[in-house]
This record gives sequence, structure tokens and C-alpha cells, in this order.
Amino acid sequence: MSSDHSERNPTSMKVWIDQDLCTGDGLCEEIAPDVFAMLDDGLAYVKEGDKIFSDPGGPEGLATITEAQLEGTIEAAEECPGECIFIEVD
Repeated sequence: MSSDHSERNPTSMKVWIDQDLCTGDGLCEEIAPDVFAMLDDGLAYVKEGDKIFSDPGGPEGLATITEAQLEGTIEAAEECPGECIFIEVD
């Protein structure tokens, strides 16, 4: 069964937030709390499990998302008033 999953999802998907564009509304965290977190600075950040990527610069600022998280991540990006959520496919 794992080989079927690999064939359906051969690429990895990553998400990141441009904090310069973030308006701090928190819609992303409401829509996909397993992918986004609001920190004390009032801005949203991406996360993987319990690890929050609070240093957005460089490749360390990209969180890998699963196929199960993709729909919520896309919805969060579409609803984001700051248009600061970006999804990349490797």
C-alpha cells in the first residue's frame, strides 16, 4: 500500500509565508492549524508537527506538507488577506 501512495504523490510539497506581507489575521491557523501557527509577534508561521519555522529566511523556512494537509493549505492561501502563503512543488 505504501508503494501506491508513493506513486500518487511522487513530489514533495512545501509551504512558506512571507512575513512582510502577513496581516496577522490568523485565518490560516483557523483553517489549517496543523500547518500554521500565530506567534507572539502577531505574524503567522508554518510548522511541521511541533516544530514552528520561526526563522523564515532560506530553505529552513519551508515546511513540508502532506497530501492530507494540501486542501486546507490551499484554502488558507486562497483566504489569506495578505496573500502571503506560498506553496511550492519539488
